[in-house]
Parts: sequence; structure tokens; C-alpha cells
Amino acid sequence: MRRLAVPTLVFALIAGTTGIAGPASAAPAGPKGGGAGGYFTPGSDKKVILTDGADRRPGGRNAAEQQATADESRPGRYIVELAEEPLTSYAGGSSGLARTRPEPGDRLDVTSAPARAYRSHLDAQRSAVAAAAKVQVTAAYTTAFNGFSAKLTTEQVTALRADKRVRAVTASRALGTPTPPPTAPIATTPATATPEQRAQSAGADTAGRPDTPGKPGKPGPGTGAGMVIGVLDTGIWPESASFAKKMPAPASWRGTCQTGVAFVAEHCNGKIVGARYFADSWLAYGGTVPEGEILSPRDVAGHGTHTASTAAGLPLPNVTIDGRRFGPVSGVAPDAQIAVYKVLWGGMGYDADIIAGIDAAVADGVQVLNFSIGSQLGDWEANTPIGIAFLNATLAGVFVAASAGNTGIVSGAISNAAPWVTTVGAAVTKLDEATVKLGDGTKLVGGSLDALPGGDSRPMVFGDQAGSPDLGAVYCEPGSLDSAKIKGKVVACALSDMFGSAAEIKAKGGAAMVVFDPVGNYRINSIFNFPVVYLPTEKQAGTLFNYLMRHPTDAKVSLRSGGDGSSVPGLPSVADFSSTGPDKVTLGVFKPDLVAPGSNIIAAVSPAGNFGRNYDAYSGTSMASPYVAGAAAILRATHPDWSPGAVASALRTTATDTVGTTDPLEQGSGFINLAKATDPGLVIQPTAKELVTFSETAQPDGKELNLPAISLREYDGTRPVTVTRTLTNVGKTKETYRSSVSGLPGMKVTVSPASVTLAPGTSATVTITVRRGSAPWDRYVTGAITWQGKAHSARIPVAARPWGITPRPYADDGEEFGRMTNGAFGSLQPGFTGPFVGRSTGYTPMRRTSYSMPAGVYGGVFDPKATGVKKVDFTVPANTAGIVVETTTDDPNTNLDLYLYKGDKLIYSSDRYWTSTEQAYKFLPEPGRYTAYVFAQFPGSPVVDFQLGHAIIGRNATYAGATLEPPSTVERGLTYGFTLKPNKPLADGDFWAYTEWSTNGTVIPGNLVYTQQSSWQ
Repeated sequence: MRRLAVPTLVFALIAGTTGIAGPASAAPAGPKGGGAGGYFTPGSDKKVILTDGADRRPGGRNAAEQQATADESRPGRYIVELAEEPLTSYAGGSSGLARTRPEPGDRLDVTSAPARAYRSHLDAQRSAVAAAAKVQVTAAYTTAFNGFSAKLTTEQVTALRADKRVRAVTASRALGTPTPPPTAPIATTPATATPEQRAQSAGADTAGRPDTPGKPGKPGPGTGAGMVIGVLDTGIWPESASFAKKMPAPASWRGTCQTGVAFVAEHCNGKIVGARYFADSWLAYGGTVPEGEILSPRDVAGHGTHTASTAAGLPLPNVTIDGRRFGPVSGVAPDAQIAVYKVLWGGMGYDADIIAGIDAAVADGVQVLNFSIGSQLGDWEANTPIGIAFLNATLAGVFVAASAGNTGIVSGAISNAAPWVTTVGAAVTKLDEATVKLGDGTKLVGGSLDALPGGDSRPMVFGDQAGSPDLGAVYCEPGSLDSAKIKGKVVACALSDMFGSAAEIKAKGGAAMVVFDPVGNYRINSIFNFPVVYLPTEKQAGTLFNYLMRHPTDAKVSLRSGGDGSSVPGLPSVADFSSTGPDKVTLGVFKPDLVAPGSNIIAAVSPAGNFGRNYDAYSGTSMASPYVAGAAAILRATHPDWSPGAVASALRTTATDTVGTTDPLEQGSGFINLAKATDPGLVIQPTAKELVTFSETAQPDGKELNLPAISLREYDGTRPVTVTRTLTNVGKTKETYRSSVSGLPGMKVTVSPASVTLAPGTSATVTITVRRGSAPWDRYVTGAITWQGKAHSARIPVAARPWGITPRPYADDGEEFGRMTNGAFGSLQPGFTGPFVGRSTGYTPMRRTSYSMPAGVYGGVFDPKATGVKKVDFTVPANTAGIVVETTTDDPNTNLDLYLYKGDKLIYSSDRYWTSTEQAYKFLPEPGRYTAYVFAQFPGSPVVDFQLGHAIIGRNATYAGATLEPPSTVERGLTYGFTLKPNKPLADGDFWAYTEWSTNGTVIPGNLVYTQQSSWQ
């Protein structure tokens, strides 16, 4: 992974490794080439686009394999959780050992006599368990987690799992940001760098910082004074101006300043109130710290410094990067103090060291924790060791903010999805647009943080035509371009290492760089100190690429800062890289919780890992999470008696809709509104007992938790669902709140009682009943319930997906899982129990038509207007069950791709490598005009011959007769087979049918069923 990759921790997947994927993978997988080999050859142009749960990077692991790792008993690294509670959770009961769990509103005191006595007891128990299994402990935990990490044999794993004193034995995993080899003069290059022009740290500055009770520049609750934010990350660069203030430690602070290489006691000046590093497991399992790293709390990558300064950096009047002024910056809570817990080494770290960091942070006395780390494809299991440590931290009064992940292209890939963690998605809050105007007048709006030349058009050249294809000229790789061919010109390059490409063009005398992404990516930027414009979408790439092909010697372009706002739906909007819900683990908890500024955020970084810069712009949910951490510090300072659950509720119930979506699976509760959160009126928070019960359940649901949201995923739509929520008045006056329901089309929602009157400090429980009316099956319907008072309003999002015949672990992205099946051995998985009957339309043939078209560019980029693209329109009538479109060709040297559009909206794309058998489909499509585009990405001859077939299956049509044999009764969650056999032989070809099911009179859309007939059978 190269430097463009986004900073919410892009993780290299190794055995037993997980991590958050960055929005833009800057490095294509495999060798690069152009010219006679094609501009974009298999393995070079299609980067890590994770659509099927697999990581295609060299050495990458399938997501299912990652999940399986936790259940293996093979020799390796493990985390052992002991049965007794840690200090944060122990409520008494053992003879002679007093309670250590703090009362609500109190803080854990690890120095108290009861805490010391109970810790000694836990130490003795741990030693006894380890001795019995003949285990050498690597790291021990007692505060937020009771247990240890160790390297175990298979026999030891078995023995420990059989020991009644042991609660769980879990395979250890590595998380973090991979760091490529250093490039002089940079000590380490962050795998995370993407920026925002004129941005404020986390979107807040000294003039425009979110409205808070305190006065700007004056320490107080509204600036987070008295709060300590713990940052679990890559360390900190203590010399940064964002931390240059001596401050006394809070009276409750019990932490320390751990010195090490290039880190001395004086670096903990009070603003940095404490610093520690955790590498016991890393050193025990890996041997040494990675090249370029140092064994101390010092940050050599930049990620930890960025997150720390985003949460609590000091206000600065103006930040300069590479000689350019970017205006004032400030952390969200500028008077909060920072405690550093370095748990990542070379961008990687073991969960065993992370738990040690959590354990220490809680013992030290932090009020807030930020965790901008996660899993490559989201969480795969509930109640992981890290999750349990965060639960115990929460029970001790510590608020935890964590990043949701940057895998927006893969629905449902949410990290840090535990219900006691506030999971944060990223929002775009600044445009930072730039406009590319081509010589034919076409305007493409992308992004740039650099000063652009503007003015008249300039000559433009494609990198592949201005250098050596074998050296990667298509990507403008260092050393690949010919200075004579690019001098004074704008150079167009396919996305790869943007920093390396920009340096190559600058060194060879080019005027500017325009970067396009052949497969579409994410709207992110970086500061290059050279004119660079990034065009993020596949559509823009196709337009630019094919313009260059039409004008190989006379291409022109003009570049200017600013645009028409078309690069985003509006401000604020959910960033396209931000991971969307629901999570894959629990049905009754959906994530993210909310979104916060996370695109192009300027904050302090480590100059060692950022080209000597003291400040830089990053993008990712890593940047959004510390914004929420800073906001939580302000709320905790303003309301010292609030629990972490109350803080989380206040932030969520007062959030506002983003522009472009109201879907809680994308925006959670919405965009953070700190000003309103300081006085929310109502809070809805789960009890400690509820959370503990959830953590002790093997397959928890979560809808019963008193969370400020309702998730009903895969519920039985034939029956009503009832949940309760308890509302507590945290305001200063008595107030009446009346409920209302918005959105949720086709759902019947009732709230009883419809209104509640609450005095300050009192609570009321309401019953919410959700019934399916006309809402679609197997798809999400979303909306909200709002309680409106005279002075306050509290809103909770609702997402419901009635399970018909196919469970879906992810969000609705247009693709139907389990919907298409073979009539000879059909399959369905109902979400209800009862009698089962069905009907069928019978089979209708797929109609195939032969076409010819002139070949376009070999190995090119799709553009509807390009040569080598055939456009075929067809009309879909109302009440259509499904449409299926397919391509085939007899030429083995041709590779076809297929794109299905409705108007300008892409419905489905099928672009597998080196096969022309592509298929696009849509279940229950909207009626109207559709267009299929067949693209010969690799034409085998000057004229491309192919067939395009399509079937439009009416929902109530009658086709060739067929006999449907379904089961007579079904049970929820089981898989059943059925057959749909033609009553008489069909002609040669492919045929499609629709089946529809019903139970007790309730009709449920069924399957698209196909059969094939051929004369040789």
C-alpha cells in the first residue's frame, strides 16, 4: 500500500491479521504495463475492490478464513480471559474482597486498598492458572480485562479451555497500518495520507469551533478543560505546536510518562499528560520493532499525532504546509489533555498489546478513549477480547469512540460494532473541488488541495504515450516518463502512487498532473506541493481516457480551483469511503452510530513520516472518531455526572440528517451537532446489566438494549415486533414529549404511550410496536421516531428488514443474495415458520440478439460514448419480477464487460477478467427505460462479434407451463429445496421464471428461476 492510502489504518492482511481498509488503495495489485499489452491489463488496473469478501492483495486472506482463526486450536498466540471480573467490573462477593467497581458517577481508584487487595487476588489466580497449564505469560491484565496473553501449544489451549477458572481462549490477531520501506529523507512513510484544503482540524477552528458553553480561548467545560483523552494509536510527536502548553495534571490522574528512544520525561508537559508504549506481545511474537520504528511513545508515522491533535490540539492561528497557508486549526476540545498509548509498530500491533493499552488507560484515569483502528472487512464476531476490554472501560465510566472503517464500497463492513462503543463514520464538510476542462469543452469536477495554474488551456499528454510502458508510464511511475515529451504539459496518469507520480512529473518539467481511476474509487485528496487534480469516479476516468485516445497529439486541458458542487450531494454528506451498516455480527444493533468530519482534515502529524511536514491533511473515519472523542470530552466536562451511555445518547439523538441520504445504515443517527448535544433534553441509554448480559451471550441480538436506535434485521415480517425504550429527562425543567414517526414507508409503527411528561431526573418506558404493512420483503425500510418537547427534541433512527426467503447480512446495495436459483434444485431460506404454498409464471426464453461493433482501445476504460461500446435499450413494464441481461462471444481473445443503467444511474456492472460471459440483473425493478452497454475491454479483432441476451420476467405473467414442487411447511432459518420443471420440452436456450410464495395468506416475493435446454442433452 502506498502513501495515498487513507489513514483509518490500511492494514496488510497476514495470517491472523485484520484491519480497516483505506478508501483508496494507491497501488494496483501486480505488474503494470501498457502499449501492446493493453493499457490496463488483468492484475494491474483493478485494485483492491472488495466485493466478494476476499482480499486480493498478495498474501491476503479470505474474510471467512480470518473469522475461522479465532476458533482454531493450533499452536500460536492467544488471549486468555479469566472467569473472575477485572477491577472495573468486580461488584464484590468474594470472601474478604470488597467491591472495586465504581458506583455510577464515581471513578475507579486503582490505588485504593480494596483495589490493591483484589488485584493481588487476580494476580494469584492468574499465576495458578498459568502454572497449571505450564504457560509462560507474555502480558497480564487486571483493570479493564482479567487475563493474560501467551504463546500456547495445542495441548495448552485445550487445557485452558477446560479450566473452569477460564472464560475464553481466543486466537490473537494483528491490526494496524502497514508502512512501506522508508524513502529518504522520510524515516517512515505513512500508509495513510489524504487531505483537506483550508480545513480545520476535525472541521473545527478557533473562530468556527462548534458552539460550546465555554468561551473560545478560555479554558472551561466547553473546551474540555479537566478531561483526559486517551489515544490508542501510533504514538505522538511531542514537539508539535498543537501540544506546546504546560498544564498541571488533573487531581485524579494516575498515569506516567514512560521514556524511551527519543522520548524523555519533559515531553509529558501536561498537555501531553502521560505517554506509554506497549510492545510486549509484538516483541515476544515478532522479535524486534520494524525498521524505521523506535521503542518509545514517539510517533514516526503521523496517524497517532493526527488523531490526538484532532481531538484535543491547541488552537493555532495559521498552519503552513509547504509554504502555503491553510488557516487556523484547533482540536475539538482544545483544553482537554492527551494521554498517549502507543500500541502500533510500523503501523501494526497485536490485540494483546492493545488490550494492555486499554487496561493502562483505564487505570491511569482517562475519561475518554479514541480508537481509530479496526478490521479490514469489519467485525466478524461479537464480544472480542478488545470489545470486552472496552465494555469494562465503559462500565468504569470511560467513553469510547472508534472508527467505523473505510470500506464503503463493501456494504456491512463495519468495525468496532459493540453497542457500548460509539462507532463513527466520516462526513465530507469541505468541497475542495477543482475543475478539469478538456479541449472539447467537457468539464470534469474532481478535487485538489494544491494551487492550480488556471488561465488558458495547456497541452495534455497521457503518461503511457510519454514514456516507457514497461516502466509503468500509464501510472507515471518514477523513472517512466520522457522529459522531452512532458515538459510544460499537463500529464494524465492512472491512479497509483500519486506522490511518486507527482514527483516524477515535477522532476521532468511537467506543468501539472491529472489523476484518474480506471475502476472508480473515493473522493480523497492530498497536498502534493505541485498542481494535482484527482478525478475519483470510473465515469470520469472513461471520459478522460477516451478523450486522450481521440486526441493522442493535440489534447488540451485547463485546470482551475473550485467546481460546481457535483462531486458530493451537498455539505455535510456521508463520505463515499465511510463504512456502511449494518454490522455483520448482531441483528438488533446497527452501525455506524453517527458521522463526523472525516474528509481532508488538517491536523498535526509526525514530520518523520510526512515528508518533513508538521501538519498534513488526512481522510478517513480515523479522523472522524477523534472529533467525537473531543466532543465527548466537552460533554463530560459540562456534565460530570453523565455516564458514557448518556453522552453517546446526547450525541446521537441530537444529530442532524446529512445531505443526500437519511438512511441510518449510512449516516447512523446523522451528523454530529455538539451545540445541541450539550442540552439534549432526553437520553436513552442501556443499563450496565443489559450490556453485561449482551457480552455473555454467544449470539446476542441487541434489539432489547435500551439504545437510541432500533434495528430489526431479518425479523419475521409475518408478525409484529415489540421493543421498549426508556426515556430519561436530563434537562432542568418538567417537559412533555410527543412521539411521531417519519419515513418507514409500508411499516406500521405505534408508540405507547404516545406522549410522556417527565420531571427532571425521571424516566418513562415506552413500548414501540412495528408491523409490516406493504413494505418490501428482504429489503431495508428506514426512518425515525422523534420525541418533540417544548424546548427539546430527541430522534432515534429505525431500520427494519422483514426476512422473506433470503437473509442478508449486509445493507441493500441493489444486489440480491440468494434470489436466483436453478429450477432443477431450487433453494430458499425462509424467515418465518408455517404452511408454505407457491405459484410460478412458468418459463420465458431469454431473447438473444447478435451484434457487431468496431473494436476500441485494447485494455481501455469504459465510457458510454467510446468506440468499442454497444448500447442497447429496452423497456421494463410495471409489475416486473426481474430483468436478466447476459453477454457471450465465441472469440476467446475478447473480454466483454456489461453495464446496466436506468437513465444515468448505474444499476449493475459485471466486469470479470478474461471472460465474456457477464450477467447483470435486477429483482423487482422500477419500470422504465433501461440501457445495457457492452464494452469490449480487450477486443480480439478489429470487429467484435457478440450476443446480448435479456429476459424480462413479469410478476403476474403466464409463460410456458411448469410444475412447482415446494415444501408444504417451513421453519424459520432452515434451508429448503424446491423444483420448477417444465411440463413439456422447451426449445434450445436459456429460460427464466418467477416463483412467489405465501404463508397463511401473506404473499412473499420469491425467486428468479432459470433452466437451460439444449438439443444434445
